[in-house]
Amino acid sequence: MTEVDYSMSTDSVPRPADANLMPPLPPQPKSLRETGLEWPLVVELIAKLMFVGGKTHLSVLTTRLRLSINVLREVLDFMVTEQMAEVAWRGESDIDVQYQLTGAGKQRASAFLERCAYIGAAPVTLEAYRAMVARQSWLAQEQRVGSDDLAAVLGGAHAGPGMLDVVGAALHSGRSLLLYGPPGSGKSTLALQLGQLLHGLVAVPYAIVVGHDIIQLYDPAQHLQPAPQHVSHARQALERRSTDIRWVLCQRPVIHVGAELDAGMLELRHDASGGCYQAPPHVRANNGMLIVDDLGRQRLGAQELLTRLMQPLARGSDQLGLPGGVQISVPFDNALVLATNVPPGELFDAALLRRIGYKVQVGPLAENAYRALFRQQCRLAGMAIDELVLNHLLQLHGAQGRPLLASYPQELLARMGDFAGFAGCEARLTVAALEQAWSSLFASCDMPAASLCERIA
Repeated sequence: MTEVDYSMSTDSVPRPADANLMPPLPPQPKSLRETGLEWPLVVELIAKLMFVGGKTHLSVLTTRLRLSINVLREVLDFMVTEQMAEVAWRGESDIDVQYQLTGAGKQRASAFLERCAYIGAAPVTLEAYRAMVARQSWLAQEQRVGSDDLAAVLGGAHAGPGMLDVVGAALHSGRSLLLYGPPGSGKSTLALQLGQLLHGLVAVPYAIVVGHDIIQLYDPAQHLQPAPQHVSHARQALERRSTDIRWVLCQRPVIHVGAELDAGMLELRHDASGGCYQAPPHVRANNGMLIVDDLGRQRLGAQELLTRLMQPLARGSDQLGLPGGVQISVPFDNALVLATNVPPGELFDAALLRRIGYKVQVGPLAENAYRALFRQQCRLAGMAIDELVLNHLLQLHGAQGRPLLASYPQELLARMGDFAGFAGCEARLTVAALEQAWSSLFASCDMPAASLCERIA
């Protein structure tokens, strides 16, 4: 069953005065030593980039490797001295210069590419990443979600007795939250909306380095650009060129995984084509939220999955493996939200269930909340509300014993639009159109037959 967006737009959610707080970005390194990186790694990154691109301008190296001109000059001077690179062209200014590899440099670069195909932003050290996650975790405590935020997101649709308090306590404490209830009750949407309430920005490195291995952390599909209220602040930080541009300012991540999750996805995955390792989802979710949806349908048992997540989450760090039996400790600092259609007692034993911080049952809506949701979905669909049709919908629910689940209004209205579009008619809220949508959704055969245009006329 498709989950529904039953909440208000997050643009209308009140934001605290300190929502514009940004993480204290590291200063721009002025020398290779200040980057924390070793000479061979930076030489390799430059050589591979020039091998692929040929003559390369200094500004291109800065943009692609995310390193300052001062750092690049330091390494390029070394490469020229070692006869790996040479100046191909020089303009009027000191920074208007192109470099190219020598014959010996091309041979070295070819060997580098065979060993590791990674060509991209220079990484930061694991120690620098740990420090940043810890700093941003502290900052997040100053940006707690308030009761007004929650009320705006829930919009009263699921604000049953004590529900706001339980969800709010879970977000305030940072402890795990379990949403359970029947399919279509809105658990997935609720979890995603809670994720959008996370305030402020975080700094995420493009990649981190451990020994000779690079782990790619930043994912533009999951680490979203700053929201409109933060864009100017983020732009100012970058325009000053006083910060380390190996870090990206983005919204606090909300990583959503479902039934596709397996044990291998929680480990480092080697990307042969990219020449690096890909960070697992719970690491990419650091300083944000990890949502595990459809709990109980994964390729590993729910008990095993939760044990795998809860133990490192309690420690604040996870152990991940690299070749040769090397184990590294990476931060694990995020809000864990679980959603399931299965009764919790069937998924977990009592001991493990007790370790889940908060549990919230998401069930059918009250009639007034269902009516309000249907009206809201009509407005979003651009369809005029007809209270007589809405009353008929409630009668259908009662006659067929269908619970008032949050997914139904959006699903029914979408089907009305589908039928109208196919018939070449304007979608309108009528009893006939509603019954047609209802029948197609629930396979109810006791509805009166009519042509498409008759149903939506």
